Amino acid sequence: MCCAPCSTAVVERLCEQGYNVVLLFSNSNIHPEEEYRKRLAEAFKLASMLSIDLLEDVYTHESWLMYIHGLEDEPERGKRCLKCFEYNLSKAFAKAQHMGIPCFTTTLTVSRHKSSKDIFAVGSSFPGFLPMDFKKRDGYNRSIRISSELNLYRQGYCGCEFSRKRA
Repeated sequence: MCCAPCSTAVVERLCEQGYNVVLLFSNSNIHPEEEYRKRLAEAFKLASMLSIDLLEDVYTHESWLMYIHGLEDEPERGKRCLKCFEYNLSKAFAKAQHMGIPCFTTTLTVSRHKSSKDIFAVGSSFPGFLPMDFKKRDGYNRSIRISSELNLYRQGYCGCEFSRKRA
């Protein structure tokens, strides 16, 4: 999961389709750490409301910075974002494998600010990745409505300091 607001409509749809949802909050891209903690608290709030499991990965912003090194000046939706998707999806893949979960997907595709095609291209390198475009069936607007109803904190940037500078 990228954040609680994006997860709302995604979890709803996955449950409708019969999936047993386990959320993973693995977002070392988020900066500053105070913002990470705020989003994590909202993720736990949502998981509690929905009675679903939420796992927290270790926050290692320095590792993420090393992973995307050299791409700091890339524009939004550029190579840095693709590398970030790869980093976070690799974490989700590893956790799914460790837990014996046969498939996984990402909430990122509900956002109108993210290219589902790009996410699918990155995700296709991971066995068990399900390319689900949650923007379809009005997913983004549904996430906005549910987030508002649940009074969830909505951030103004994707999370990394490079997108924040441009926001």
